[in-house]
Amino acid sequence: MSTAADVTSYEQQIDLWRTYLRRRQAIHASDVVELEDHLREQIAILVDAGLAADEAFLVAVKRIGNLDALAREFAQEHSERLWKQLVVVPPSGDPRNRIHQDAFVAFALAVAAAVAVKLPALFGIQLGEDVPFYTRNAAFFVLPFVTGYFAWKRRLEGRTLGWLAVAFVAAGVFANVYPFTPHAYTEKLSALHLPIALWLAVGIAYAGGRWKQVAGRMDFIRFSGELLIYYVLIALGGGVLAAFMAMIFRAIGIDVEPVFESWLLPCGAVGAVVVAAWLVEAKQSVIENMAPVLTRLFTPLFAGVLVTFLVIVLWTGRGVDIERNALIAFDVLLVLVLGLLLYSVSARDPRAPPGTFDVVQVILVVCALLADAVALCAIAARIGEFGFSPNRVAALGENAILLVNLAWSAVLYVRFLKGQASFARLERWQTDYVPVYAVWAAIVVVVFPPLFAYR
Repeated sequence: MSTAADVTSYEQQIDLWRTYLRRRQAIHASDVVELEDHLREQIAILVDAGLAADEAFLVAVKRIGNLDALAREFAQEHSERLWKQLVVVPPSGDPRNRIHQDAFVAFALAVAAAVAVKLPALFGIQLGEDVPFYTRNAAFFVLPFVTGYFAWKRRLEGRTLGWLAVAFVAAGVFANVYPFTPHAYTEKLSALHLPIALWLAVGIAYAGGRWKQVAGRMDFIRFSGELLIYYVLIALGGGVLAAFMAMIFRAIGIDVEPVFESWLLPCGAVGAVVVAAWLVEAKQSVIENMAPVLTRLFTPLFAGVLVTFLVIVLWTGRGVDIERNALIAFDVLLVLVLGLLLYSVSARDPRAPPGTFDVVQVILVVCALLADAVALCAIAARIGEFGFSPNRVAALGENAILLVNLAWSAVLYVRFLKGQASFARLERWQTDYVPVYAVWAAIVVVVFPPLFAYR
């Protein structure tokens, strides 16, 4: 925790930073106020993460420097002196203590998640045998622990904690109370959409008191992408470790496959999510995020694939295969495109003028919009031929939601390219639209089973 001396010191540094910007004629006073708000917001986040006030100021200036050329110039001119101050005058509190505490809490919750996934065995529910139970409740072996970690870290108010608890309890009731028929489609849809709905609760815990702010929701979007990347890396490392373990134990005549399938795989899968969340949180202000970097790489590639696909569709006149697996693949593709859009928005300097990458981004969004329209036509044709079903209605709703998001995103992006709107409007639209996906997922979980007679 920062002392009064720490606060006084970084307030003096903020005064120096503010004075530097105000002396420059190229920046308006209102812009200085806006940048200072961003700076103080970043400092608060970093102090909560365990940094001393002086250290938080230095890192925050670097991060704000990515948003404004003058702020970046200040960071370049003053960073060396600030770093020397931090070395010569050590902070009163050692941030490593907080970092170690965070690690302890995160790993404790990871162990708790691993234990939770095996607890049903005490009641005769075996992993691998009672597949429907574990499918319906998979989210509850992971998300409450991730939410708990951020609730602890952000020191959430009791009222917020109460609402989050109500959300998880209600989700647990709806996931288990319905009398699903064997192999019911609505049961599978519920299991698929429940984590999406509850991810909003994770976001509220992650953002803390900043969920109503665009910056808070955008930070959660960044976190989600980074978490996915870290989890995949951990999973790949775990796969290599498991392969070596099987190989060396096989060499002495011991088969560890049953232990791996019953213990290491399920416990590691759920615990790794909490560990990945901690890793993202621990490093977010230290090195460049990976999701925006990958976005820069894959945006042109996805744009090229979609352009080629649409050209071939127009040239050959072929319709889209309306089989369920093909439609699922289309939905996954559109979600990936949406993810690329979100992370390019999160990584872009909102004050920078339009560039070549923005044109590529618009091409990607427009092509995705057209591909979504093709998918909607295919879904409508399938409904017209075979009638309504849970899967078709769910796909119809999801594609319609994606269509609205992509359509207005394309409009805002084109306006930005033409100089008719600011980039901040596109950023606000994307962050404001996030709850729509959670609401639709909740509808699928709560309404679809009785609507389609639990089939």
